[in-house]
Amino acid sequence: MRIKSDIEIAQATEMQEIGQIAEKLGIGEEHLEKYGKYKAKLDYSLMREKGNEKDGKLILVTAISPTPAGEGKTTTSVGLSDAMNKLGKKTVVCLREPSMGPVFGIKGGAAGGGYAQVIPMEDINLHFTGDMHAIGAANNLIAAIIDNHIQQGNKLRIDARTITWRRAMDMNDRQLRHIVDGLSGKANGVPRDDGFEITVASEIMAILCLAQDIEDMKERIASIVVGYNFDDQPVTVGELEVEGAVAALLKDALKPNLVQTLEHNPAFIHGGPFANIAHGCNSLIATRTALKLADYVVTEAGFAADLGAEKFVDIKCRKGGLRPDACVLVATVRALKYHGGVGKNHLNEENLEALEKGMPNLLQHLSNIQNEYGLPTVVALNAFPTDTEAEISLVQEMCREQGADVVLSEVWAKGGEGGVALAEEVLRLVEEGKNDFHYVYPLDLPIKDKIDMIARKIYHADSVVYELKASKAIRRLEENGYGNLPICMAKTQFSFSDDASLLGAPRGFEITVTEVKVNAGAGFIVAKTGTIMTMPGLPKVPAAEKIDVDNEGRITGLF
Repeated sequence: MRIKSDIEIAQATEMQEIGQIAEKLGIGEEHLEKYGKYKAKLDYSLMREKGNEKDGKLILVTAISPTPAGEGKTTTSVGLSDAMNKLGKKTVVCLREPSMGPVFGIKGGAAGGGYAQVIPMEDINLHFTGDMHAIGAANNLIAAIIDNHIQQGNKLRIDARTITWRRAMDMNDRQLRHIVDGLSGKANGVPRDDGFEITVASEIMAILCLAQDIEDMKERIASIVVGYNFDDQPVTVGELEVEGAVAALLKDALKPNLVQTLEHNPAFIHGGPFANIAHGCNSLIATRTALKLADYVVTEAGFAADLGAEKFVDIKCRKGGLRPDACVLVATVRALKYHGGVGKNHLNEENLEALEKGMPNLLQHLSNIQNEYGLPTVVALNAFPTDTEAEISLVQEMCREQGADVVLSEVWAKGGEGGVALAEEVLRLVEEGKNDFHYVYPLDLPIKDKIDMIARKIYHADSVVYELKASKAIRRLEENGYGNLPICMAKTQFSFSDDASLLGAPRGFEITVTEVKVNAGAGFIVAKTGTIMTMPGLPKVPAAEKIDVDNEGRITGLF
């Protein structure tokens, strides 16, 4: 029997009108700004009205280091939310918005999979409500203002060689990583080195995801450092006097988006920073609104627990005053065998030796969550038909030795029904209340000490090496008063190290910091490591080659 694709499953589901979904959270029509029948934004007055209500419980979903075998973090998040609603618990799932770069590249969309999806998945994975376009336009307005300021006399004495603000577009395009612009004569600007980042890596995205309201967003935009003047002093957007115009482009994008799961449960999808190059969490405003409207909120942090979960703890929770109540760590037998050295073509074969060899990746993530973040944790083993009883038992036994239960999750095949056992274990952890949540490092340490603590405690690196450019940048940032900000590590998602080929839980490695800059508006320091880039490229065979649309406007090939 042919297995239906994700998009076929999604398109076969009869959606409920978005007003019906809103009613389940007690949201009236007066608070909805509808984008067609099945999508809506929540207006600001709703958030103000609910501001003093008691928060629900917050559940974080994270994962082991990703592999080509797949882990299913978003699928698990959606399925867990559906399962908790099935158990009579008023639950909302809060996810990030997909970037079109990966949709047309190699990763595909980010709306879940199988029978645990958010819909309308085509809209969510493409233009959605226009948030990504607004963020890109806001980013590029700043870029245009910088170059125009220099062209029109450069009153702020901006040194064009030090401009750190790059242009943005929501697409994978390696050709635009490094460019020279302002060519062909004086009328066309001042020639300089420039480049593009993918929109989800823009500081504007991070600001939108951490802002409390419009006023806070404007203050953050004004604080953005775009470069330095000839006296080596930072130049900000506030000095360019365009924070109001930038915020005006973002006024609607700041409002959370409401959609539904396949089982017609509410889902907030808002904001989308990548966790390998940004902080990797959905918007604070969406999470906090959900906590006022529901008894339980399930949210994911991007990529693995050394990236998204660490930034969720040290950046999002710290900035937003959040305290998660439990954590779900997603893994698959197939992915663990890949970490144990098995090639993609042999992952369906039972291999206990390779599985045991790959288990340290899961166990190190588990230890980090339990000890370095202090969260009660359950391991969700995302089921595949090829998993054997012996393999599942081995994972359960090794995790139990580390004080965590392993629950088989079948949400991909069965939707919420396949996640009931996982939901019951999550509820048990929340009700037990054994929670020692804490941050990985204090803010008042020097920048290098904070980076060192992340590298040693979370990655288990032996040491951190700084390229000369990075050391100079750190010294300048501390001299300019930015030393007390949290750290946002930019690192490969495929390994605890900064070398994507080192799988499992490597030891005896060092982390190389190549570049450091301040995202003063977002309120964190970005430390780039290894060969990480903020503008991905397309693969040899992009997913775009399989996507099509027919005469009725029906899209195929999305996954």
